[in-house]
Amino acid sequence: PLRVRRIRAGRSQPGLRPQHLSGLEMIRDLCEGKLQGGEIGSTEITFTPGKIKGGTHVADTKTAGSVCLLMQVAMPCVLFAASPSELHLKGGTNAEMAPQIDYTVMVFKPIVEKFNFTFNCDIRKRGYYPQGGGEVIVQMSPVKELSPINLTERGTVTKIYGRAFVAGALPIKLAKDMSSAAVRCIRKEIRDLYINIQPVREPDDQAVGTGSGIIIVAETSTGCLLAGSSLGKRGKNSDKVGIEAAEILLRNLKHGGAVDDSLQDQLIIFMALAKGVSRVKSGPITLHTQTAIHFAEQLTKAKFTVTKSEEEDPSKDAYIIECQGMGMINSNL
Repeated sequence: PLRVRRIRAGRSQPGLRPQHLSGLEMIRDLCEGKLQGGEIGSTEITFTPGKIKGGTHVADTKTAGSVCLLMQVAMPCVLFAASPSELHLKGGTNAEMAPQIDYTVMVFKPIVEKFNFTFNCDIRKRGYYPQGGGEVIVQMSPVKELSPINLTERGTVTKIYGRAFVAGALPIKLAKDMSSAAVRCIRKEIRDLYINIQPVREPDDQAVGTGSGIIIVAETSTGCLLAGSSLGKRGKNSDKVGIEAAEILLRNLKHGGAVDDSLQDQLIIFMALAKGVSRVKSGPITLHTQTAIHFAEQLTKAKFTVTKSEEEDPSKDAYIIECQGMGMINSNL
């Protein structure tokens, strides 16, 4: 059994939040395991896993808790299941303090698939803070093992594109304002590229509640994808939302890494499980990534090293995250 103590100690709301609990319950069901201490606010759990089986599973945060976080919890498990899985994830699709579903589809998915697996992500309904109500269906087949990745060559930016969205009671003009403000901001730094940020209004039957936001992706000559995103909220000027996303993107491009700051920590578990040496060039290591490395090493016997990248250009602040993966084998296949 695995015992985890002092969960989210030191946070304003310590202990499990709804999305953490839904994620744990889904994993428990995926592997017919046992979970003790599984309630909201709990700061200690004991988890005893069984054999991972595929099939259809539902996880519902019943709040705007992030469906993307639920997906992150389940993915490493279903990859090593006995049969294909279909996950029905319900909650917030575009929520604060978590990747937006657009980021998951546009950036996380194409990069994580370099570990040699694929998944399908169907956005049925979008859900926003505070009521959630979004639904995403993820379909995935298990693999025998994961291949290591090498993301160390950033290349040059060849394309910048994205989407600015509104849903519910908000007018499309807000999306247009977010888009134009973001383009103006990027233009100051990058003058020679066409920037295509589409303003969209989510169809009413595909969104619950009212929300707005923007994601901007830069694609490079070597196939790297880096992004900046931001969410609108009451009282926040739409230009500000667009500029915020643009500034995050520019900051991610400036450090010279091949992944952005949001992707760093999401790749760690896959690097740890893969067979062989993975290398990823990133910007300064985030606290999330340090935490992910700490636990991945404890749980898998993988070995990580982080070294400052030897840059020709002194203005760059890049690091190489290297991992000797444990080479997890799916004994079911």
